[in-house]
Amino acid sequence: MPARWVTGDAVYGSNGQFRHFLESRHKAYVLGVTSNYTLRPYTASTLADQLPKKAWRRRSAGAGSKGPRRYDWALHQIYLDDRGWGHWLLVRRHLRAPHQRAYYRVYAPARTTLEQMVAVAGKRWAVEACFETAKSQCGLDEYEVRSWTGWHRHVTLALLAHAYLTVGQARAAHRGAPKKSRRSSTRQS
Repeated sequence: MPARWVTGDAVYGSNGQFRHFLESRHKAYVLGVTSNYTLRPYTASTLADQLPKKAWRRRSAGAGSKGPRRYDWALHQIYLDDRGWGHWLLVRRHLRAPHQRAYYRVYAPARTTLEQMVAVAGKRWAVEACFETAKSQCGLDEYEVRSWTGWHRHVTLALLAHAYLTVGQARAAHRGAPKKSRRSSTRQS
């Protein structure tokens, strides 16, 4: 399936084979890594501790249930490869608790902006929210199978049910949305 970006948690970011697979296909990624992820001679956490104050930028990673998810973000370039693609460490820092940080390994064209990387990192929340909804409403996590085929069928049906419910909910919300009358729209002009 074609995609401009790949994102995932530290399970994927710590997997060198997976990262190399994506890099060999020129697939940009923002993958989580742990605080002790090694970037010789430093760990991600140690490197983040050494970033200057001016490296941090406040950005939103997208809309959350309580408004924009604002954090401080810093970007450290690891290197540029011979194809013009960059390798970076992206660090997210909580505003009220700066010691709470998340780390991402990024691979993308050299001209990629911090805003683009932050937006991709923020997409993971939407994916995780969808999985949580599919678990609670469609039984995604309620399988008791012993074969890959049985598991695959269960997960496929649960995700299809989730998609069906999501589309139905969106259509109902669209139909129930108040329509602007001609009179009210001309008064606002």
